[in-house]
Amino acid sequence: MVSLRLQKRLAASLLDCSKGKLWLDPKESTDISMANSRMNIRKLIKDGFIIQKPMITHSRSRARKVKESKTRGRYSGYGKRKGTREARLPSKVLWMRKMRVLRRLLRKYREFEKIDKHMHSEMYMKVKGNVFKNKRVLMESIHKLESEKRRDRSLFDQFRVIKARKRRCQQGEEDINIAH
Repeated sequence: MVSLRLQKRLAASLLDCSKGKLWLDPKESTDISMANSRMNIRKLIKDGFIIQKPMITHSRSRARKVKESKTRGRYSGYGKRKGTREARLPSKVLWMRKMRVLRRLLRKYREFEKIDKHMHSEMYMKVKGNVFKNKRVLMESIHKLESEKRRDRSLFDQFRVIKARKRRCQQGEEDINIAH
């Protein structure tokens, strides 16, 4: 067995890789052992007697698959948890997110004049007091209050009309009484 340490070293420096990444043709070991210069090694590389082994890749397909299923909520049971619930996702963070969503909605509704400033301040304090679980519940309560307000307004208008009629009728009777 011929020692090919020099040839390996030269080939590694020429191919810019480590000595472990080289493959020297065992059938041509005598030709390779005769090469003692970089020029000779270049010729052997060109002839295909010395080859750089391909990169060995470590497949990430399984890791990608697991990551995808984690986004779907798998692999998060009690056995996989290290920190407390508060450490994993603080309740303060959840509260802040909720408040920001609800306050943003109130601000938007007020800008588009869906609610007036009085309702805005009332709802703002209710939001702060944790009355509404989420955005949907807040929207429903706003719509409900608005419809109640409209109904009250229409009832009040009807009441005013009826009262005005009664007044006219009474004035008409008084005019008749005065005329007699």
